[in-house]
Amino acid sequence: MSIPLGVDLGNNNSVIAVARNRGIDIVVNEVSNRSTPSIVGFGVKNRSIGETGKNQQNSNLKNTVENLKRILALDPASPDYDVEKRYFTSPLVVKDGQVASQVRFLGKQDEFTSTQLVAMYLSKIKETTAKETKGKITDICLAVPVWYTEQQRRAAADACRIAGLNPVRIVNEVTAAAVGYGVFKTDLPVEEPKKVAFVDIGHSTYTVSIVSIKKGELKVLGSASDKHFGGRDFDRAITEHFADEFKSKYKIDIRENLKAYSRISAAAEKLKKVLSANTSAPFNVESVMNDVDVSSSMSREELEELVEPLLQRVHVPVEQALAAAGLTAEEIDTVEIIGGCTRVPSLKERLSKVFGKPLSTTLNQDEAIAKGAAFICAMHSPTLRVRPFKFEDCNPYSVTYYWQKDAEETDHLEVFPKGGLYPATKMITLYRTKDFEVEARYTNPTELPEGTSPFIAKWKFTGVEVPAGEDSAVCKLKIRNDPSGFFTVESAYVVEEKEVEELVENPDAKEGDEPEYQKVKKLVKKNDLEISVEGYALSSKVLNEFVEKETAMIMEDKLVADTEDRKNALEEYIYELRGKLEDQYKDFASPEEKEKLTAMLAKTEDWLYDDGYDSTKGKYVAKYEELASIGNLIRGRYLAKEQERKDSLMSKQEAKKTAELAEKLAADRVARENGTEEPKVDAEGDIDMTEELD
Repeated sequence: MSIPLGVDLGNNNSVIAVARNRGIDIVVNEVSNRSTPSIVGFGVKNRSIGETGKNQQNSNLKNTVENLKRILALDPASPDYDVEKRYFTSPLVVKDGQVASQVRFLGKQDEFTSTQLVAMYLSKIKETTAKETKGKITDICLAVPVWYTEQQRRAAADACRIAGLNPVRIVNEVTAAAVGYGVFKTDLPVEEPKKVAFVDIGHSTYTVSIVSIKKGELKVLGSASDKHFGGRDFDRAITEHFADEFKSKYKIDIRENLKAYSRISAAAEKLKKVLSANTSAPFNVESVMNDVDVSSSMSREELEELVEPLLQRVHVPVEQALAAAGLTAEEIDTVEIIGGCTRVPSLKERLSKVFGKPLSTTLNQDEAIAKGAAFICAMHSPTLRVRPFKFEDCNPYSVTYYWQKDAEETDHLEVFPKGGLYPATKMITLYRTKDFEVEARYTNPTELPEGTSPFIAKWKFTGVEVPAGEDSAVCKLKIRNDPSGFFTVESAYVVEEKEVEELVENPDAKEGDEPEYQKVKKLVKKNDLEISVEGYALSSKVLNEFVEKETAMIMEDKLVADTEDRKNALEEYIYELRGKLEDQYKDFASPEEKEKLTAMLAKTEDWLYDDGYDSTKGKYVAKYEELASIGNLIRGRYLAKEQERKDSLMSKQEAKKTAELAEKLAADRVARENGTEEPKVDAEGDIDMTEELD
């Protein structure tokens, strides 16, 4: 049985949750952290993903990739491409029309697309979850930003498939958190829905969603985002401030040194967190560059002054979301905040002022999205029973379908309007004389993020046959905006008009009367049309190539990890056996054996730190077994003697217990003969010393 997996794909850290019979659990990683760095590093032998990638980041900056969520399917023509370059330490390039990262891996230069990079990270997530839960991980619900377009959502689904996961749903982050709120909050109204504003300010994005919610049901009324407002923008403001200060104070320019800038940026993030709980904090970093130690300090007021341009934009997404929902701030019942950046005091103060009411923290700010996603994944599980909960999201952009004019008066139709709820299904009827094509595009390109193509997908329909005596074939298209937000054509078929007999309902008919039928003309399905699609999803060929490449890299990483484990095991065995030869094993090895084994240990140790430092798994295993062939003989003698000693000790204890019991029984017999009060001996042979009191 597959364990439902929910993942909050964060820009800085990601959170993993799983649904089980007892509820929703957060999965801890290999170092017991409840969140995992969203980072992929490339080395000479293997990849370092998550915690290991973070640990090696400073020494491997040019081959380490962060901000995965921001570059996923990012159009190189977008202004965001230039923005993201500021946050990347590895070079960004264009490959196959999308953003990729250029790194040095396995001793050669390579390029990986953003979809491949996210897939690598999800593979690590899958492995971590499988180890922690000891279960099979197949299905995933992945939470993504609300501003993701069709292209980005398709890339997210493809990344899941490359990682060997089945994306049962791609869900908006804030919607996932709202679902978790609706499922586990016990005091929701049953009739009149409650209006709740969910505010999520994370590492790179600020999103507001207005939700109508009642017991067992949720509707997203409107959403809005600021794509360039988040924790990393605060960190950059602090870093730039200290870059200027250190240039004048210490005569060093950290902007010229990638490692120095990265270290100051990491320290700036820690400073921001300290200032959320304190009014001032010191700032010290040793040997930043040119062996210069730097020190300074910052107060909360200074930080607020630095980020004032950001704080002045706090009201914008709130007003846009309220306008999309058709509500005012006064009509909002509760404001729930999530995301790490909402811990900044000045930000909370501005938000409270914009809404005109206090903020609520019912949800766990870091884990709410992942838990909601895990519940949504469980809803799709055939084996888990979950509490019934219906939820609908809303489209951030309107979508229109286009076709060539034939018998129709128009050549397009806005099928899914902006703000419309999904999942949703619509039917389109077209009159065709031959095979045809339909294309979906965003209706208003000006509403899209700058640089985004309005194209969504194109479908080709074949198999159109005009019925005899008719001018054209009546083609029915079933168009769907599915639960993941994808725009698809679910089915297409030709209908024809046929005369059929239909029962006439007669309420005055008596028992025994003959039923009456009338002939009516109805449209009935004649044949299905074949559908081929051209869209943003990867073709089967490319997908399979990426899957094979990812599988090969996973196996290579595993081999490197296993080799390192065998190397460590050999090193540990050398020190352990050498120590025991002079202690526990000294009486169980002959002088010849000691001499031979000591020489072998020294020789193996010299090899391990010289030629064998970078050897193969097989050689480490062979060296270990060579030592163990003699070491285990000595160990066997030691264990045999220990067992003999234990058996002897047990025999002595049993003999002593038998003698004590015999002595007690003898005392009992003497007491009876002398007529004194007899001690009571229980079934186990122990004397009962309780006395009866008058």
